Amino acid sequence: MFLVPAYASIAQPRPQMVLSRKIGMNWSLTWLLLTLLIGYRFEVGGDWFLYMDEFDRASDLSFTEYMEFALSKDALYLLLNWISSEIGWGIYGVNLICGALFSLCLVTFCRQQPRPWLALLVAIPYLVIVVAMGYSRQGVAIGLIMLGLVALSKKNNLRFVLWVTLAALFHKSAVILIPLTILVATRRRWWTVLWVGVSAVLLFGAVLQEHLYTLDIGYLASHMSSEGGAVRVAMNAIAALIFMVFRRRFILEKQDRRLWTWMSLIALLFVALLIVSPSSTAVDRVALYMIPLQLFVFSRLPDIWGGRQAVFGTVLAVVMYYAIVQFVWLNFAIHAFSWLPYRFYPMELLLNYID
Repeated sequence: MFLVPAYASIAQPRPQMVLSRKIGMNWSLTWLLLTLLIGYRFEVGGDWFLYMDEFDRASDLSFTEYMEFALSKDALYLLLNWISSEIGWGIYGVNLICGALFSLCLVTFCRQQPRPWLALLVAIPYLVIVVAMGYSRQGVAIGLIMLGLVALSKKNNLRFVLWVTLAALFHKSAVILIPLTILVATRRRWWTVLWVGVSAVLLFGAVLQEHLYTLDIGYLASHMSSEGGAVRVAMNAIAALIFMVFRRRFILEKQDRRLWTWMSLIALLFVALLIVSPSSTAVDRVALYMIPLQLFVFSRLPDIWGGRQAVFGTVLAVVMYYAIVQFVWLNFAIHAFSWLPYRFYPMELLLNYID
């Protein structure tokens, strides 16, 4: 998964000048490959057995019971579990649909960047391998947030709020990004404050309010710690610092500049929150929504220097940096064993058949 975008990034170090509306064969195959690898993983990811338990509970629900519990859980993810159980697709039906949604969102976001293959490469070590293959619900939520960021960069505030709402139905924590609309708005700000504020209150009340006590007990009061959380927050902070220091060298529209300035400031804020928060797990999970900042910054980083050799050298440096990130995580992360070895469900069926 890493070598293909690495080769494409090095082979095409210059930025794409025109974005084609057609997704093309290469990106279609990339989407399909990501979907299959994410969707057909077998006992891969730290929460694999928790998701299996959740699927078993959902399969015992009638549709009436699902409707009663929908908003007390992550409604759309619970619905996927219930439907997949009803039609006999099992947990792999859930994972395939989640993988397809996440991969489509990721490909769409990457193709909006000047170096889409470099953006994809940046996503592989953590966003794809760890998040999409380990945290299915939040993986889809982050994917939908990326579509929202694309919409927000094009001044489509309503579409951003709609994408965030859908994301919150997969993972409730996504609602915290709704205020970003107000921060980024450059016109009719009072109207934006009004309707976004009302939307945020309604969405908060619908999907999150009753879970604040659970969050307090589960994450904060119990002082849960997330190993590696500091590293992940630091990776976002590095991208944020690069953007803030060289902000004037990034060729961006006013809306984009405001959006990614605020994303950078929020990413830096998480460094302080990690220090003062009693639970690094709570900070780590919410900070995952800042990962798109890495894709945005590092796919543009080569352009801030100028000169063909500098561009190629920077692309190569980014590739090496994320190669090191992937190597270190797979070999030294405390929970890496939950992802290793990668096992592909169709291959497991074939091996069992042969045996």
